[in-house]
Amino acid sequence: MRSQAVSRLFVLIFTGIVVIGKCSGFAAEPTATQLAFFEGKVRPLLTKHCFECHSSASEKAKGGLLLDSKDAWQAGGDSGEVIEPGKPDASLLIESVRYKNRDLQMPPKYQLSDAEIEVLEDWVEMGAPDPRKGNVKKSAGIDWEKGKNHWAYQPISNPKPPVTKDLAWAKNDLDRFILAKLESSNIKPVADADRFALIRRVSLDLTGLPPTVTEVGEFIHDPASDDEALAKVVDRLLKTPAFGERWGRHWLDVARYADSVGKTRNIPFPYAWRYRNYVIDSFNADKPYSEFLAEQIAGDLLKPKNEKDREENLVATGFLALGSMDLNERDTEQFQLDRIDDQIDTFGRATMGLTLACARCHDHKFDPIPQADYYAVAGIFASTSTMSGQQNKRGGSNNYFQPDKLVSVGSNSPSSSSSKSVSTNNANAEKLARLKQQLEKMRNQGKSKGKDLSKKEQNELKESYARIRKQIAELEVIPTQAKYSKKSRGLDENVDPNAGLAMAAIEGSAGDMKLRVRGEPDIKGDLIPRGFPVILKPSSPVAFTDKSSGRLELAHWLTSREHPLTSRVMANRIWAHLMGNGLVDTLDNFGVSGSAPTHPELLDHLATQFMNDNWSVKSLVRSIVLSRTYRLSGQHNPANAAVDEGNQLYWRSNLRRLEAESIRDSLLAAGNMLQSERPTGAPFDQSSMTDALKGSKRGSLIDRIAEPVRSVYLPVLRSRLPGMFTVFDFAEPDQVNGQRDVTTVAPQALFMLNNPFVVDVSQRAADRILDQKFSDEAIRVRYAYAYTLCRYPTPEETKRALAFLDTSTDRRSGWAALTQAIYSSAEFRYIP
Repeated sequence: MRSQAVSRLFVLIFTGIVVIGKCSGFAAEPTATQLAFFEGKVRPLLTKHCFECHSSASEKAKGGLLLDSKDAWQAGGDSGEVIEPGKPDASLLIESVRYKNRDLQMPPKYQLSDAEIEVLEDWVEMGAPDPRKGNVKKSAGIDWEKGKNHWAYQPISNPKPPVTKDLAWAKNDLDRFILAKLESSNIKPVADADRFALIRRVSLDLTGLPPTVTEVGEFIHDPASDDEALAKVVDRLLKTPAFGERWGRHWLDVARYADSVGKTRNIPFPYAWRYRNYVIDSFNADKPYSEFLAEQIAGDLLKPKNEKDREENLVATGFLALGSMDLNERDTEQFQLDRIDDQIDTFGRATMGLTLACARCHDHKFDPIPQADYYAVAGIFASTSTMSGQQNKRGGSNNYFQPDKLVSVGSNSPSSSSSKSVSTNNANAEKLARLKQQLEKMRNQGKSKGKDLSKKEQNELKESYARIRKQIAELEVIPTQAKYSKKSRGLDENVDPNAGLAMAAIEGSAGDMKLRVRGEPDIKGDLIPRGFPVILKPSSPVAFTDKSSGRLELAHWLTSREHPLTSRVMANRIWAHLMGNGLVDTLDNFGVSGSAPTHPELLDHLATQFMNDNWSVKSLVRSIVLSRTYRLSGQHNPANAAVDEGNQLYWRSNLRRLEAESIRDSLLAAGNMLQSERPTGAPFDQSSMTDALKGSKRGSLIDRIAEPVRSVYLPVLRSRLPGMFTVFDFAEPDQVNGQRDVTTVAPQALFMLNNPFVVDVSQRAADRILDQKFSDEAIRVRYAYAYTLCRYPTPEETKRALAFLDTSTDRRSGWAALTQAIYSSAEFRYIP
């Protein structure tokens, strides 16, 4: 070891490095000795171990880094500079070859020898002399022409329906687009589903509930044609409150709805339920989707018709306040940047199918979205005050729940001990923003003038700086009349989840935002004017003022008919919920890394129809479910499967597993336990909310699947979902979920066989069956199948059921076991 150290010292002395190192500056050109060291030791090492992935000759530079010229490595890579001359310990290149950082190890497949690592360390320590010239192979950057050609950025067309060979099959234009594709592949669609399958399918799709025995009978025996009989059923279902409960839940998946913040401190959102109800009511009222989006982005800035309208618009902006945040993050600026990132990610994927958040640290790797575009949009949300009722941990305070950071709505105005007025919140937010701007200006002044300032001026600057910092600290922890203690963790013992409060987004201090280099909060780049992604730039320029955040302009741009993505994305979501998969399979990603549409002309046809029908969700749903394509059976056809095994051309119906909520609600309905009315107020009482806010793990908020309300009204706590929800693939409530995962695992079958809730439902269903005035058991079996599976049993099924009942010593328990067996069948859990 001593000889190695000596030889290393000799190398440093021999190559001319002096003790003062960087202070004396490194030579512009390497000395002859340094050149010999580089050519004899460093270049061969780089060529042997690095050039395969990090040279101009490599197919693609990994990490954006090239090492085949001095200019190239000085330019750095995606992670920034990799060599700091004279400082091996501060150089990313040396850190990676040392293999001490498990997340940064180069070369990735093996480690260099100790001697090779020392060569690189010595080279960097001597100033990284490098004689190699050459142009930097810069990143190709964004190919705007190629980007413009991507199908998703093209204007929405209104293609004419194609002419098909079979003129009698199609029921509407939608069918003609489908049939034309089938005919071009020499595929014939299968036969239509029978009325039993169709009534169950359309009822579950539109309401999430199975039809009643009476509804099944009325449809089966309706003498009208299939077209007329189905239209009557569809129109009835669209008018039921259950439609909004079903389709509102689809949107709540996209809006990452939850009743708690999640992550490190899973503090509840006591007033999130108001947003949930707003969504359900909007779908039931068939609110134009364009208005629905505008209210969620900028409801507080829209002109209300009356006070009720104003409050509803405020509640709608809860869409921006529902993010899953790390409340343990002490750095307030980091916390705010993370919140803005959540808002951008949700806004981009939910409404446009764009992964805008991928451009936070660098230009988007796939889509034409430069980093500057991210910060153009970020400036809009940075100019917004997010009233979520939460704050991050600061100064040792555990007061995560902050009722002052909510808005007032409704007649139940909160007491002075739990909230201040919205006007006070606004005034404080504006004052805080002005002070922070003033502080930033002073910092810049100190940096620019530096030593040119006199001693007196330096002292005055320090005093002003300290005074403003104190004012900011006072405003950042807004005092209330409530007395907080360590025991209560800063919580009012009487938190009322039904108080007139709501989560919302309101105007903050308007201004543009500086780009953060590599996403780092402390490394600020150019000031980026607020705006929209360049690739989607509207035809008429939009001017942003210093008087408003720009959210209203954002909402108008998003819902413009010329926007190529908004109507396409929602039309695709509606299609996917009804047909099993989207025309674009990646519902939340219409970018280059997403899937291409299987039927692009049909997608544009549906998007155009959607806008022409005043953005009516119900109209588009009705059009799809009345089509011939929707009513096809799930019959297998080997010849068709040989051509289109994945059924991307829709020659049959896709078999679809019910979501957790529909399984639970169907069980409650079968047991005659389901309450049809919406429960009033919050999904938790004052006591359970206070316990949850204190961190209690009591079950009052966790697993309440036996309650008689529809599943959409149960509380959704992040990281603490009910067991049934996790078993049956409930959407992860901390991210956008346009389409849920579907798994088939053993715990699902075990749940249906053993869970006390299922056992209780089965016993209640057995009582219901036994209460019927039927002449024999065979008719009861027929009745049980009719209301559970919406069909009659086959003779063989009837025979087996009767034989099973004969073996039971107790009639009630025998019927309970039989109904539970039906509920445990795959047929019960799937839409035909």
